[in-house]
Amino acid sequence: MVTATLPPKTTKRAKGEQPTPPLANGDHLTRAEFERRYLAHPHLKKAELIEGVVYMPSPVRLEKHSKPHSRIVLFLGSYAAVTPGTDFGDNATVRLDLENEVQPDAFLRILETAGGQSGVGVDDFLEGPPELIVEVAASSAAYDLHEKLRVYRRNGVQEYLVLLAYEQETRWFHLLEGEYVLMSPDENGVIQSQVFPGLHFHANSFWADDLVGLLGVLQAGIASPEHQAFVASLLTRQQA
Repeated sequence: MVTATLPPKTTKRAKGEQPTPPLANGDHLTRAEFERRYLAHPHLKKAELIEGVVYMPSPVRLEKHSKPHSRIVLFLGSYAAVTPGTDFGDNATVRLDLENEVQPDAFLRILETAGGQSGVGVDDFLEGPPELIVEVAASSAAYDLHEKLRVYRRNGVQEYLVLLAYEQETRWFHLLEGEYVLMSPDENGVIQSQVFPGLHFHANSFWADDLVGLLGVLQAGIASPEHQAFVASLLTRQQA
């Protein structure tokens, strides 16, 4: 799993100065204290602050996390490559509010210059909610479908895609009037993003690891008039 690069360790602490406490699962911290401890321990690869509580994931499994993670990043990157005014990434630190700082498995966002709702801070962290966040979850019992879902909804993440690895299920939510509504596939089994026209996802191909089929459905969406109109609108916003 690719993670955000952290600054190098600082110089030795002054005599008598207390060492920075480590992060631990379940710690209740402010965002400022969470960041202080995280940066002081650069050996840590991923930690999140959800509703003021520290969450640190277990080691990453290949079939149940790493592979679906890499496939969804490929999917999002293929869309962003032909959609100027959008950007994608994985595991970047995202500051949502004073009690929530997350590292989503993947995201797709509209650039701030094109009217997006997230931006890059002076310290190279994302600030504000990306339009689409993706999490690869072990199962429906994972916090991605509970605590995180509530945080993303409250902070205005427009679409939230949860990939349930053990059940091989797809749950794609769209924010409508302050509530997440589960999106259904069309008659061909394709889920179509409401925020990113042309972002068409074929869940059966994804879970079968059929990359040709997955990207073929995406290419059909990219070739649609809706995607062309979206690209034109993004370019207009950036030139305004």
